[in-house]
Amino acid sequence: MTTFFTSLYESTGLPILFSDPILLVKTLAMYVIIGALFYLAIVRKFEPLLLLPIAFGMLLANLPGADLFHMNLFIKEGGTNIVLQEIIENGNLIDFLYLGVKLGIYPSLIFLGVGAMTDFSALIANPKSLMLGAAAQLGVFVAFIGALFLGFTPEQAASIGIIGGADGPTAILVTKTLAPELLGAIAIAAYSYMALIPIIQPPFMRLITTKKERAIVMTNLRSVSQKEKVLFPIIVTVVVSIIVPDAAPLVGFLMLGNLLNVSGVTDRLSKTVQNELMNIVTIFLGVSVGATANADNFLAFSTIKIIVLGLTAFCISTCGGLLLGKFMCFVTKGKINPLIGSAGVSAVPMAARVAQVVGQKENPSNFLLMHAMGPNVAGVIGSAVAAGVFLSYFA
Repeated sequence: MTTFFTSLYESTGLPILFSDPILLVKTLAMYVIIGALFYLAIVRKFEPLLLLPIAFGMLLANLPGADLFHMNLFIKEGGTNIVLQEIIENGNLIDFLYLGVKLGIYPSLIFLGVGAMTDFSALIANPKSLMLGAAAQLGVFVAFIGALFLGFTPEQAASIGIIGGADGPTAILVTKTLAPELLGAIAIAAYSYMALIPIIQPPFMRLITTKKERAIVMTNLRSVSQKEKVLFPIIVTVVVSIIVPDAAPLVGFLMLGNLLNVSGVTDRLSKTVQNELMNIVTIFLGVSVGATANADNFLAFSTIKIIVLGLTAFCISTCGGLLLGKFMCFVTKGKINPLIGSAGVSAVPMAARVAQVVGQKENPSNFLLMHAMGPNVAGVIGSAVAAGVFLSYFA
């Protein structure tokens, strides 16, 4: 009987957990972090559609003895390629799901759904919005330089910098290629800051702009024809892919999703991409990315540096868009409300909504949402281009 209970005990994860006091402390610390993420997702409703699967993926990765994910199958010494046969023979459930991240499938499919749900009319009607989307990528390159000074490799620095674009799929695509060992920390930082946009951005918006500027009412945008809506995604795909070929997977699928929506002949496909496909990929992506954050690689000083650098990148990107918006306001003699520059980060449509809320507080008759959507969707394109630049240099 004693032998039976001994064997039963040894078959559980408890011997692994209690055999090493350091592992026990690290695991308990991870459970606290996971609990905090569950709280943010469920109670505070901060990006719950992705934060909840990420948190649960972290939980699965930190269950002693479960062995659902093996990062060593994907990160090889000397940069050698992964061996699919080895993953099939030795992998577990999340190893197979993680192939969608490693091969760059999930981020592009997410962009497909985002494109189908995004209206580019504001950007087409006001092409100057592209400049605001570009200015809001400032934090990406500032954080990249800062990460180099803090001792990160160029590949790691590029992955950290892309957090400033406020685009989770883009950050995941860059990181899985350049610095997969940092994927968990970077993904959690990216999605956390995206969720905190209503808290992070308003103080900078009030600091950089005046009350008079925030109250500016912009004239209505011109109507955009069906032909323009159809030609726009095709032209953008060709132009961007020729200039930055490494951005083609993201920009191409973003524009394909939009074309499915605006063409008027593929409603079934557009609805499927926006709903069923988007939801399935979101679950797989969240769980897979969360599983990379185990106690050994997440509880490190580098994680703290990533979180600080990511926040810095996000704040500087917000300021970059606001400053250019302020300059454009001056040049146009008050025709542009600089608040729309803050929406140049690619968190669609949350950043545009924040610009609307802050503007309406100063002037209840102010409606900036559609004007802010121009820089907002331009930021999506800008972050994809920034990712393509990093991948072309460091991949």
